[in-house]
Amino acid sequence: MRRSSATAILILVTVAVSLVVTLGGGDGYEASMRAGFIPARLSGLQTDYLAVPALLTPLSCTLLHAGLLHLAMNMLMLGFTGRETERAVGPWGLLLLYLVGAYAAAFAQWLPDPQSVTPMIGASGAASAVVGAYSLLFGKSRAKAIGPIPAKVVHVVWLAAAWTAINLAIGYAFLTANVAVAAAAHIGGFFAGLALARPLLLWRWRRA
Repeated sequence: MRRSSATAILILVTVAVSLVVTLGGGDGYEASMRAGFIPARLSGLQTDYLAVPALLTPLSCTLLHAGLLHLAMNMLMLGFTGRETERAVGPWGLLLLYLVGAYAAAFAQWLPDPQSVTPMIGASGAASAVVGAYSLLFGKSRAKAIGPIPAKVVHVVWLAAAWTAINLAIGYAFLTANVAVAAAAHIGGFFAGLALARPLLLWRWRRA
């Protein structure tokens, strides 16, 4: 792992699997139903014995995408922010960030509607954790303390509020076009990145 880029590995594996599913002539909908994250399956309300185990679908769903544009956008976001974030937290820290982000995104998607049978696919939730860490580690803070609230806390709150607003706006825009966007998953992943950024940074450099 020290000689390899965790970001590059994540991108290569995701692209390879997504292209096989998208261009392999298979049924993309069937793949999303069997390997996508479906809240109802996690709640035990839906069972498919040929599907990926429900507890693993937060990971398997990151390998599926709804077309080449969806894949390209997510991989560009991951590549741009992942490379710099990995330099700060190390390859294992980046992989842990992505893993926790995937589950945080799935939980955020499950929480408002545990009975939903709509599959969630795409790496954007997990990648949002990397974006969150990148924003906190490399974003220039101009926040000022508000009373007893330190400037660092204000900075984190502003980042979280901005990402939440962006995703809610995107979700509303796509909703009017009858296209579903997992805005809750993006927000959940982003919050996980904010929470893990500094602990992973300290963990990496204490071990150095």
